[in-house]
Amino acid sequence: MAHALRAFRHRDFSIFFAGAVVSNSGTWLQGVAVPYVLFQLTESATWVGLATFATFIPIMVLGPIGGTLADRFSRRRILMIGQSFAALFALALYFTYAAGVREPAVVLLITAAMSASAGVTIPAWQAFVPALVPHEDLPSAITLNSVQFNAARAIGPAMAGIVLASWGASAAFLLNAVSYVAVVGALALVRVQLPRLGGRGGSVLRGFRAAFSYLTHRAGIWRGIVLAMLLAFLGNPMLQFTVVWAEEVYDVGPEALGVLTGAIGVGAIAVAPWVAGAMGDVSRAQVVRIGLPVYGAAVLGFGLSTGYWVGVACAAVVGAGFLAVIATTNTAAQSIVAEHFRGRVMAIRVMGFTAAYPLGGLLQGWLADRVGPAVVVSTAGAILLLVGIWFAWQPGWLTPLDDPP
Repeated sequence: MAHALRAFRHRDFSIFFAGAVVSNSGTWLQGVAVPYVLFQLTESATWVGLATFATFIPIMVLGPIGGTLADRFSRRRILMIGQSFAALFALALYFTYAAGVREPAVVLLITAAMSASAGVTIPAWQAFVPALVPHEDLPSAITLNSVQFNAARAIGPAMAGIVLASWGASAAFLLNAVSYVAVVGALALVRVQLPRLGGRGGSVLRGFRAAFSYLTHRAGIWRGIVLAMLLAFLGNPMLQFTVVWAEEVYDVGPEALGVLTGAIGVGAIAVAPWVAGAMGDVSRAQVVRIGLPVYGAAVLGFGLSTGYWVGVACAAVVGAGFLAVIATTNTAAQSIVAEHFRGRVMAIRVMGFTAAYPLGGLLQGWLADRVGPAVVVSTAGAILLLVGIWFAWQPGWLTPLDDPP
């Protein structure tokens, strides 16, 4: 545990971590409220899939710009500007919904606008975290950054259940807008000074091509990106179906929905000390060999579940498996990549994930309306499980995750 938490010894990281937990909890609060509202308005899993699409596609499209900015300008300033714009869009969603506008297309449009601001800032966020700690504490910082995201995944949905049941969706949207104050304030308090990297000339496309060429020659980076995309396409759409399971399978209310969705974050938090603490004792490849089949089996179990508490237990294991694979492959990329390519390479990783997630969500939502969500989710879980078993038989494919810097 002490090994896992050593990044907290550094003031800047601790401040940023606290602000990020609050802000991302608000994001997850809205992340539950938006599909809940859309399903209430349309009673269609396809609209829920469109919400996932609108949330992530702008991040993918704007990834080259975000990555280039992160390698050319102050990452802290990029984050402060981007988070401020996201807060304004969250306020717009609140005022629109509170005024009585109940059009699904309006909700999707504002959600997409918020995602556009995230598309510019996420590469800077990923590249900013390693600067808050010395290199020897990098695995701890990266894993704890994933922990704060997954802690928010537990806190935000739990809050969503209470807020949606007590005050409605408009209150959820307002709380998300207010939560951005925490991360902007944390960024203002951080003292870290980042070195200037690279020139300010050259086109975005040319710089991005250079980064893509760079990572194709580093198997530990691109194979980690492939794994992240695999989880995003097949496994992550399960998150959008928690609403469908709560309404149609378990027949529970918004409070229970918050617990169900929050269980994913709880599972991630529970396994995080092992993931962060294992670095140095267990290879990154071995962590993935364990985490991927566990993740696939849990998604399969959720797809087959008909009882609420079985679903909650499976969701917790899903969160544990997800954290193990995502945090480990992210640590591999951050440890291997050269500093002057960090922003763009992390943008490519984010783009891969955010392209696979909405496409998988849209496809699985469309299929769920035709063959049923249980068939879709359990099939995706079975595929992930088989891939995980294949990696156990072919361990060499994952070995480059342990490549040196």
